[in-house]
Amino acid sequence: MLCSTCRLRPPVTDDGHCLLCAGPAGPVPAPMPPAPAFFAPQQYLRSPEGLAKAVVVLLAVMIGADLLAVAAGLNTHRVLAAGVANDFAAYDEEAANLADNLYGATSWLQSFVGLAIAVVFIIWFRRVRLNAEVFDPSMQSMRPGWAVGAWFIPIAGWVLPRRIAGGIWTASAQTSTDGSRRTVPATVMNLWWGAWVCSQVLSQFTARRYWAAAQPQEILDTTVLLVATDAVDIVAAVFAILFVRRLTRMQGERAALGVYPPSTPGLPERAPWGRAH
Repeated sequence: MLCSTCRLRPPVTDDGHCLLCAGPAGPVPAPMPPAPAFFAPQQYLRSPEGLAKAVVVLLAVMIGADLLAVAAGLNTHRVLAAGVANDFAAYDEEAANLADNLYGATSWLQSFVGLAIAVVFIIWFRRVRLNAEVFDPSMQSMRPGWAVGAWFIPIAGWVLPRRIAGGIWTASAQTSTDGSRRTVPATVMNLWWGAWVCSQVLSQFTARRYWAAAQPQEILDTTVLLVATDAVDIVAAVFAILFVRRLTRMQGERAALGVYPPSTPGLPERAPWGRAH
C-alpha cells in the first residue's frame, strides 16, 4: 500500500498519507532505541591488579611443579639408565614403578595448574586490552575480542597474541601531561614471548617423541627431552611473571596520569581508574 497522494511512499497517517504529504502535522517516527551497552566501546578503566596477582601466584606454583617434574624426570632417567647399562639384568622394577608414579603425579599437577593459568591469564590479558582501548585505540591493530580468540588459533596463536600485546604495551606507556609519549623498551615482553613459544614448540616435539618411543634407549633419550622441556617452561614462567607485573604497573601509572584521547561524541565520559558506569 502506498501514499494516497503521491503513490510513492508508504502511508504513516490514518488517512493514508506519507510523512512528506502529511505535512508538519504528520506523526514523527519514534527514534531508534540506543544500542545495548555491550556493543559500545569501553569508556572506563578497570584495574587489572587483582587478576595480575592471581596470575603471578599461579605462575609461581607452576614453577614449583616444574621443579618437581625436573627432579622426577632426573630420577626416572637414573633408574632407566641403570637398567639400560646392564641390559636390565639387575633392573629394580619397584624403583622404576615408583619413579614412573612420581613423574605421573607431577605431570597431573602441571596440567591442572597450567589450565588454571590459561584461564586467569587470558582474563587478565583481555582486561589490559580493554584498558588499552581507553588509553589509545589508535595503537590497537585488532579488536578486543581477539585478546581471547587469538590464543585458540593453531599456528597463528604463536603470533597474533604477541601482536596484540605490542599494541597494549605501546598504549600503556606513560605519557607526559602535554600528551607526549614515553617509549618503554619491550625487552621483558619479547623475552616472555620468545620463551613461551620455545616452550610450546619443545613440548609438542617432546610429546611426539615420547609416544613414539618403543626401545629402552629411545625412552631414555626422551626423558632428557622431558627434563629440558620443564626447564624451558620454568624460564618462560619467570619471564611471564616479569611481563605481567611490568605491564600491570605501566597501566596503573598511565591511569594515574589521566591523559587520554578525547571521548567519542555521544558516548559517556571515561570514568577514573577502577570505576565503571
